[in-house]
Amino acid sequence: MKLYGYWRSTSSYRLRIALTLKGVTPDQIPVHLVRNGGEHRSEAYRRINPQARVPSLALDDGSVLIQSPAIIEYLEEVFPHPPLLPGDPVARARVRAVAAIIGCDIHPLHNVGPLNHLRRDLGQSEEAVSAWIGRWIAEGFAAIEALIGDEGYCFGPEPGLADVYLVPQVYAARRFAVPLEAFPRIARAAALAEAHPAFQAAHPSRQPDAE
Repeated sequence: MKLYGYWRSTSSYRLRIALTLKGVTPDQIPVHLVRNGGEHRSEAYRRINPQARVPSLALDDGSVLIQSPAIIEYLEEVFPHPPLLPGDPVARARVRAVAAIIGCDIHPLHNVGPLNHLRRDLGQSEEAVSAWIGRWIAEGFAAIEALIGDEGYCFGPEPGLADVYLVPQVYAARRFAVPLEAFPRIARAAALAEAHPAFQAAHPSRQPDAE
């Protein structure tokens, strides 16, 4: 397999965690999101991923998967052990809900494209952009804080899909200086996950293209 990603990309980070938990080690091909106007915008990369975003996962048969939620679901189906989702349908839905809050409601609003649009096209200051980021992270985290458990990882004694999404989002929150004191459950689950070897191996600072 070949993993096209960027060291600091939140969605690339979550996919690296899932791959490492599953024991899958693809070749990493860095796609720099800033250099030369963004390597993801090149014609060569658009032939791999028409959406021109990371991550993309090229399988051994030449198939290319895009969008981290879809790729992680693929990994869960093809590499079922260890599972990222519980067996009970209601429990699975609750885990997926936390992942969706991050993947659908928080992360897209502080992605490179929207932030550049705020700065360049809408003329917003860095102070306004920071306030925008902080608002949506804090609002999403408030919901997650009420949904996860009081012990262990987000939903129990083993890391799962919710943790795969949560840890990169906490990394982003710290990067953007969003206060986290109001979210002790999130802080607990994130700290526990960050001590896990798979999460450590997937950390942005340990990637070959880290700057």
